Amino acid sequence: MLELKAEPLTAEAFAPFGDVIDARTSASFPINAGRTQRHHDLAKVETLGENAHTLINIFVSQPITLPLELTFLERHPQGSQAFMPLHQERFIVVVAPPGEHICPADVRAFVTDGRQGVNYRAGTWHAIQSVLEREGEFLVVDRGGDGNNCDEFSLAITVTLT
Repeated sequence: MLELKAEPLTAEAFAPFGDVIDARTSASFPINAGRTQRHHDLAKVETLGENAHTLINIFVSQPITLPLELTFLERHPQGSQAFMPLHQERFIVVVAPPGEHICPADVRAFVTDGRQGVNYRAGTWHAIQSVLEREGEFLVVDRGGDGNNCDEFSLAITVTLT
């Protein structure tokens, strides 16, 4: 059983796995006659393979209990997958680098502060949605199209907060 303590999510620590989406730390510029600040190009959307296209979804997730017990990680080899909380929901992020196998020493756990989102790069192993405290609604951007875009890897993991 792999035991992880979720650390605070930072762009630097998460960089090997994808992008942290956070308007508080991004550059912006005014649009719409100065009434709107545009935080532009916050994550790289990847859609690979035949007939690929970008999907924009809303996921509604039920809260987990701690410690979080996981039995697998999943990956999407043909596209990135971004999660942005709509109502400042905190959530746990468990990730491992892309590859055919997962080395337990490379698995990391993070906890968001409720205003951060994540964008998993294509092929990055990650846990299923794990929202804390209350039901969560998330804007999700990912890939649609032909071919298998979801693999699972069995791995027993327990996650607690620091």
